Amino acid sequence: MKLKKGDTVVVVSGDHKGKQGKIVEVNTVANRAVVEGVNMVKKHTRPSTKNPQGGITEEAAPIHISNLMYFDGGKASRLGTVIEDGKKLRLVKKTNKTIK
Repeated sequence: MKLKKGDTVVVVSGDHKGKQGKIVEVNTVANRAVVEGVNMVKKHTRPSTKNPQGGITEEAAPIHISNLMYFDGGKASRLGTVIEDGKKLRLVKKTNKTIK
């Protein structure tokens, strides 16, 4: 998986096309990622000791990785890999910049 937690991404297809945000969580088994501010769903919570009021809360739901692209500056770009000094680094294809 080329996208990682903390990456800034943009949604390229689906209902939330054009929105951007930071990846909060990645599920490699299901190929899905949770992006802050994207795919917000309302959850009905039952009153509990932690939340005695209960009610409706809004949280971000996972979105499929294929609908996301890495966002670098003003452009969405694909990612590749390059090996420098024996270390494998990620490469932004449009700008040829390496990221950690």
